[in-house]
Amino acid sequence: MTTAHYPSLIDKRVIVTGGGSGIGEGLVTAFVQQGAHVAFVDIADADSAALVDRLSPPARHAPVYRHCDLTDLDQLATVFADLETALGGVDILINNAGNDDRHSIDDVTPEYWDQRLNVNLRHQFFAAKAVVPAMKRAGGGAILNFGSISWHLALPDLILYQTCKAAIEGLTRSLARDLGRDNIRVNTIVPGNVQTPRQEKWYTPKGEAEIVAAQCLDGRIQPADVAALVLFLASDDARMCTGHDYFIDAGWR
Repeated sequence: MTTAHYPSLIDKRVIVTGGGSGIGEGLVTAFVQQGAHVAFVDIADADSAALVDRLSPPARHAPVYRHCDLTDLDQLATVFADLETALGGVDILINNAGNDDRHSIDDVTPEYWDQRLNVNLRHQFFAAKAVVPAMKRAGGGAILNFGSISWHLALPDLILYQTCKAAIEGLTRSLARDLGRDNIRVNTIVPGNVQTPRQEKWYTPKGEAEIVAAQCLDGRIQPADVAALVLFLASDDARMCTGHDYFIDAGWR
């Protein structure tokens, strides 16, 4: 597949959360290939180290990895400050990290509620808050929050995940309004079912066939397809795009 090249992304300073595997790995790879300075955080150290090794030799800028538990807000603040120093600023934040473990209503205790919201929602706000001062100093920036098609489809056994992903679209709208006069754009990426090793553990071949049948397009969405949309919205080509939700779901209904 021939992909677009965005001159405005060369040397841009990018932070990706949950960048060690799956969609996040595709995002880190895509920004590195654009010539950006890329830093990413994750808790999967082995996968993340392997990604750095794979991308570093040909890269204009070798990616930087830091271990970070995003549910620990003190750790988030410390790591993001370190990455801002390492990159020399921040131009783009990709709030990708999340966890879609299945659960029933009966599984949900007050403690599990708090833990799931911390894993899937809270860190997106505090990561954005952490980078806003650097973006203001740079004269602008782009924040892309990851939502999910799941709540639009009302999929089963994901009630807390879907609650968080619905809230993220509201978070995006609010941040876009409050940060727009500082030339900081904020949008939501809404992926459909992306074919990653994690998703493959939830779906049998029959289940995957049912997903494709419900899409308007044949084929399975790949991390590179998601990255293509993210690159556009992070680039200067999307300079007037903010406050909205952008779907990459092959028309899944």
